[in-house]
Amino acid sequence: MGSAKHFKAILALLALACSVWALSDNLPFTAEQRNHWAYKKVVKPTVPVVKQRAWVKTPVDAFILAKLEAQGITPSPAADKITLLRRVSFDLTGLPPTPAEIDAFLADKSPKAFARVVDRLLSSPHYGEKWARHWLDLARYAESDGFKADDTRPHVWRYRDYVIKAFNNDKPYDRFIKEQIAGDELWPTDPDALVATGFNRHFPDEYNARDLLQRRQEILNDITDTVGVVFLATTYGCARCHDHKFDPVLQKDYYKLQAFFAPLRAKDDYVLVSAAAQADYQTKLANWQEQTKELRAQLTQLEAPARKALYDDGFEKYPEEIQRAITTAPEKRDTMQWLMYHKAQWQLHYGVDEDGNGIGQKLKGEAKKQWEALRQQLATFDRSKPAALPFGSGITDVGPQSPKHFLLKGGAYAAYGEEVQPGFLTIIDPAPATIVTPASGHSTGRRTALANWLTQPDNPLTARVMVNRLWHYHFGRGIVGTPNDFGTMRDRETHLELLDWLAATFVEQGWSLKKMHRLLLLSNAYQQATTFNAETAKRDPDNKLLWHFRRQRLSGEDIRDAMLAVSGKLNLQMGGPSIFPDIPKEMDVRGGWNRKESDEQKNRRSIYAFVRRNSRYPMFQAFDMPDTHESCGRRAVTTTAPQALNLLNDKAILSAAQAFAGRVLQIAGADRNRQIVTAYRLALGRKPDADELTLAADFLQKQTALLQARLAAKQPVAIPTGCPADLAPAQAAALIDLCHVLFNTNEFVYVN
Repeated sequence: MGSAKHFKAILALLALACSVWALSDNLPFTAEQRNHWAYKKVVKPTVPVVKQRAWVKTPVDAFILAKLEAQGITPSPAADKITLLRRVSFDLTGLPPTPAEIDAFLADKSPKAFARVVDRLLSSPHYGEKWARHWLDLARYAESDGFKADDTRPHVWRYRDYVIKAFNNDKPYDRFIKEQIAGDELWPTDPDALVATGFNRHFPDEYNARDLLQRRQEILNDITDTVGVVFLATTYGCARCHDHKFDPVLQKDYYKLQAFFAPLRAKDDYVLVSAAAQADYQTKLANWQEQTKELRAQLTQLEAPARKALYDDGFEKYPEEIQRAITTAPEKRDTMQWLMYHKAQWQLHYGVDEDGNGIGQKLKGEAKKQWEALRQQLATFDRSKPAALPFGSGITDVGPQSPKHFLLKGGAYAAYGEEVQPGFLTIIDPAPATIVTPASGHSTGRRTALANWLTQPDNPLTARVMVNRLWHYHFGRGIVGTPNDFGTMRDRETHLELLDWLAATFVEQGWSLKKMHRLLLLSNAYQQATTFNAETAKRDPDNKLLWHFRRQRLSGEDIRDAMLAVSGKLNLQMGGPSIFPDIPKEMDVRGGWNRKESDEQKNRRSIYAFVRRNSRYPMFQAFDMPDTHESCGRRAVTTTAPQALNLLNDKAILSAAQAFAGRVLQIAGADRNRQIVTAYRLALGRKPDADELTLAADFLQKQTALLQARLAAKQPVAIPTGCPADLAPAQAAALIDLCHVLFNTNEFVYVN
């Protein structure tokens, strides 16, 4: 009996395999597309044998050196220890090394000295802050809706903290993906998994648009495009209206991927505490409600006309089909109507919450006076009212059933073509997706199927894409130069065998990002100097073979953090609601920028700065922070006048220079040479050479004379905090200018 069952099972599998094979054989893909390495399973290559074996510290070096030797190119010598420490400190934590860290590294003569530094930095909580920023670029993270209104999303910052925590804990990348795609289905009681679904909540959304079907489709398009480029480096978006012009992505593939998200809706009220804590809250809330029952009844009666007017105004602006979805009895609503119902609630109650906050401005005359008096009475019971539960933003399915999903002709949101079921990239896996509805019955299980497929060890794209991103951020250019596009129009790969070796190793090592960092950073390839060789450059002008290390400019966030760190003003408090560094008043077009926040809070790390989609923080924007309306896998690196003007004139930078000078004076006192040496060590990690020492001394002398004249003319001059009594004010003020000059040097804003 058992044998018969096994035989039937084998026949069924063979039949399925044959059908899939036959299907794939008839698909409209060219031979070039079928043979493209990105869509073939990763096969771990053998580490090449090289002549200069002494140069090989990790297998990474063997792959790099094999290409160099084939071209007769010799790699560059190792970078000096200070350069290397500064490089890896910014790479892993986004902060410059301290003088104490530099001294300790210089004093450590052990062959394992650099490995100890790497391990220390990977264990630092600041590692997560640095690498979360890279992921937030991919996730198009922002704390507002975008479009004209650009309203704030109050709980989104928890996703940022989730990402920081995940990187610091070295959460396996496959689990990291699963939580972001389907955390609510797979781990519905885990607050981290619920917040993780915020990845697909970062879509821009014009909340006041009344065509809800169009809004829904635009959101689905955004999610489809983002998932495609972030996890698969595949430009699915090019197949929205027709088959991809270059890559093996069918238009049907676009809507098959989108079908996984067809039942999706935003959920901004995930409760992030345990069931016991929620029960305790409900008990306390019920007690408060009993005490305030009469007052709240009076308020409800008073607010009713205003609430109805607000509701009716919103309701009447909807087309008939949306009105019908809202008014249909819950037990009779179909799935699409439920989606429209949930989407409409924000507009129907815009500006007013369940507690009546915001309704006061809708009332007039005597009614408003009565309302304010009742609210004051209600406030006397605040002591017995429990503190609000913490909420998180994410996504969920509208229920266990999904609305039908269709291919859209020409991509037009209402031009329905054939019905489409969830499925994967046809050239990789043409078989239909297997969907298992979760036992909870609250969602469809579609996203779980997608998450499982993305994280299969034999998925040809997922691991390759992520290790290429790691290489890109560490070496300044990915092995594939376009991290979000592995298709035909990609920047061609330089070391395909190395990419596959890294991808296979990544999976073998449990998808650990920290292990991959260590593997890359301990290589001789990473530790090379940036030395330029004119003869070698003739053979490889773009340094694609990596015969020297690429000099890289810091991001705007890193530059700001470095200035605050060097000045001694950086507040290292982690997590929590976003901060509001000072911006020009003219930029605060939406209002709500917290100008009363303390300087200490404003001086927290840049990762915690509030991100408004339509008005990025000026310094970050000048230094190429990406547009948060879409995923960014590779930031632009420009050189523009606004960057120099920002470094010269920004009030926050001038304030940092003033604090920097004060810190120098605390260490060096009135001794001019000690001041210069201290300033160089703090800012650049090294001592000035003889020429720099002379140049700086001359600069200070000239600036002192200039500032003395200003003081004599009773013009305002900034003085460092803690200026010694025996140092003339003009001399102290000149030191601020020297510190400001160091902030403006290429050596400060670039990493060698």
